[in-house]
Amino acid sequence: MVPSPGVPKTLVVVGNGMVGHRLVEAVRAEDTGGSWRVVVLAEEPRPTYDRVALSSYADSWDASGLELDRADYAGDDLVELRLGDAVTVVDTERRTVTTGSGHEQAYDALVFATGSRPFVPPVTGHDLPGCFVYRTIEDLDAIRAAAEHSASVRGRRAGMVVGGGLLGLEAAKALRDMGLSPHVVEMAPRLMPLQIDDGGGALLRRLVADLDVTVHTGTSTERIERDGDRMFAKLGNGTELDVDLVVFSAGVRPRDDLARAHGLAVAERGGILVDSSCRTAVPDVYAIGECAAVEGRCYGLVAPGYSMAEIVAAQLLGRDGTFPGADLSTKLKLLGVDVASFGDVHASTEGALEVVVNDAVSGTYKKLVVSDDAKTLLGGVLVGDASDYNLLRPLVGRALPAEPASILAPSGGAEGGVGVDALPDEAQICSCNAVSKGAINEAILAKGCDTVASIKGRTNAGTGCGSCVPMLSKLLDSCGVEQSTAVCEHFSQSRAELFEIVHATRITTFSELISRHGTGKGCAICKPAVASILATLAPLIGTPNHILSGEQATLQDTNDRYLANLQRGGTYSVVPRIPGGEITPEKLMVIAEVARDFGLYTKITGGQRIDLFGATVDQLPLIWRRLVDAGMESGHAYGKALRTVKSCVGSTWCRYGVQDSVGMAIELELRYRGLRSPHKIKAGVSGCARECAEARGKDFGVIATENGWNLHVGGNGGAMPRHAQLLASDLDSETLIRTIDRFLMFYVRTADRLQRTAPWIEEMEGGLGHLRAVIMEDSLGICDDLDAAMAKHVGDYADEWRGVLEDPEKLSRFSSFVNAPGAPDPTISFRTEREQKVPVLLGVPEVVSR
Repeated sequence: MVPSPGVPKTLVVVGNGMVGHRLVEAVRAEDTGGSWRVVVLAEEPRPTYDRVALSSYADSWDASGLELDRADYAGDDLVELRLGDAVTVVDTERRTVTTGSGHEQAYDALVFATGSRPFVPPVTGHDLPGCFVYRTIEDLDAIRAAAEHSASVRGRRAGMVVGGGLLGLEAAKALRDMGLSPHVVEMAPRLMPLQIDDGGGALLRRLVADLDVTVHTGTSTERIERDGDRMFAKLGNGTELDVDLVVFSAGVRPRDDLARAHGLAVAERGGILVDSSCRTAVPDVYAIGECAAVEGRCYGLVAPGYSMAEIVAAQLLGRDGTFPGADLSTKLKLLGVDVASFGDVHASTEGALEVVVNDAVSGTYKKLVVSDDAKTLLGGVLVGDASDYNLLRPLVGRALPAEPASILAPSGGAEGGVGVDALPDEAQICSCNAVSKGAINEAILAKGCDTVASIKGRTNAGTGCGSCVPMLSKLLDSCGVEQSTAVCEHFSQSRAELFEIVHATRITTFSELISRHGTGKGCAICKPAVASILATLAPLIGTPNHILSGEQATLQDTNDRYLANLQRGGTYSVVPRIPGGEITPEKLMVIAEVARDFGLYTKITGGQRIDLFGATVDQLPLIWRRLVDAGMESGHAYGKALRTVKSCVGSTWCRYGVQDSVGMAIELELRYRGLRSPHKIKAGVSGCARECAEARGKDFGVIATENGWNLHVGGNGGAMPRHAQLLASDLDSETLIRTIDRFLMFYVRTADRLQRTAPWIEEMEGGLGHLRAVIMEDSLGICDDLDAAMAKHVGDYADEWRGVLEDPEKLSRFSSFVNAPGAPDPTISFRTEREQKVPVLLGVPEVVSR
């Protein structure tokens, strides 16, 4: 129904998941006249969040990272959100709903967006303590608490996931991130049976098994028993598993109970029955998302739910809307493994042909399903490398631009026959938000969008799962929009190009570089970038490698200029290096004495070091002297350089450790200390697959195996966290170090300014495969050069703190006042909080110490 102008009607949305949220956003975005007032009645106690990314919650245990924009509708007077008050009664005659608290709400239009519930097979013992489902933040909190309790009681950690589909592997990832060794039990003969075929399932099983996940396929769970703190799961094939907890993640069922109980029709296999416009048989009552059965069929993905939400919003605002069917294609990274499928995965179309390239060595499986004349693409499966997904998926049902085999395995390793230009305008680039190539091209050519960010803002493409973002860059290129890689207005070159210029010409100063290859005098962007390049290349081009030598000192930003981190209130923090987190009691006592004597605030960092806060500029050399004399050195916490190599205690102490992780971490940290780079570098070494050093969250992470070391690269935390990808397995120590040498030097040479390793690899043509070819197979013939550069860096390393202490000219820089050396800065003052001093900040209210 369409409300009359000026007379607000009430839309009631039952459920507050991602699809319900999309409906509210769509209505509010287009209802400029305020014709609808929206009331959202939510069962959960928190605003809606990104359930698709639920597994990432186990990375940080910070629920704010899953929040959706405007989830609480703050400041919108036309949206009322009632949390923790589920609807219990629906009266379609009176047009009211009643909640559990007794609140009655009238409606003019009612939308069911109740989602789905986890399916728990009727296994004996499924309701015992220690059995969980995997659906909400609260579910993960409960699983985590059980895992931690079991570890404290039993000293070992293993978990079982019932279900080897998409949700099951997501749950296995979460368990592994909690430090458990997961078992996955799947009734079908392969993992992800709905999305991939036998060949892809076989490779996925092998790749997953390499990541400390034990897979049991072709069998069911017969019963679960509990004996004190132990749980035993008996499988149909006779296997008995001794586990700490069980997670059921065997699919979902539509939550149609409320509608069913109040007389609405449901589909034969469940779901609120609606027509192609998402209408029920009851006037002005709709259903969307996983609870809806559109003409009898339910869809368990968020993209079809979003489409339903847009359709209902259109009808509420007086337009027509019909569900066009769903794109069930998926592209995922499960346990660090790329998996994608699209179209007719199982070649069920009459006469369909399959073209397969299965490369067991590189760990990739690619299949295209084509028509009987091999000219039309019907579907496909990609495992291990899904980089072609964004180009292939929009071609489903269309003519292929090249022979299928040449697309999957181009001759000579060249790019295949599919490019963005081959896609028709109506091809859907962003399936989450149903944005076509034509709409994106219009935004670029007619609306002036010249960056990926501006395309996102104009079209919403790339704002969902993000898998289509690389395509947006390619469309910009296709439309002739040149995407600048210039460092800044003073240099037209990219950082990588400037690196090669300095390397080739042996230019030793910024002033010479800008006079010969740039314009103007430079800025706060290019000066530190060039300073980093000069510092990295100093051993190779024969210049002083101390960053405060000569003109170098004037190029540095504040932190590098004082070899310490500037903090609030104008003071600095000092972080001595503690390689691998290992430190002697004597050095600990020196740090404690320095902190006491200089009145410094002390804090242990997440990188296994000790941070000393509150030092003034003139105190820095005095503090360094005490630390250097005790055998310590700069930890480079202030620099775009290697920060830390975190470690667990490894085989030296831990009964699960299989390699000396501490020894390896110390060797790596001492090897790469002081290496200047485009961004900070963090690393970790774990002594076993339980991953206590969180190596997969680091720029490079090393995990011990029975046969050596697994090397993961391209992980990072921050605003856009990434899990590192497996580069190589079971390396001996010598090969491991050589591979890391090349990885770091290649990154230093080719990355953009302030680009972490994760986006560097993501934006690299060919991605991880290309990186592996360059540094492990020497495809570019540069490995000898990379090896020599790292050897030169290691041989020429010198502690920057000691370099200042031994040079009177450099020492003279460390004074609060040039004309009064040693005089205290009157603008700096402190107060006491929790028995330590903290800065007093102008304009900031003082917090009472607790």
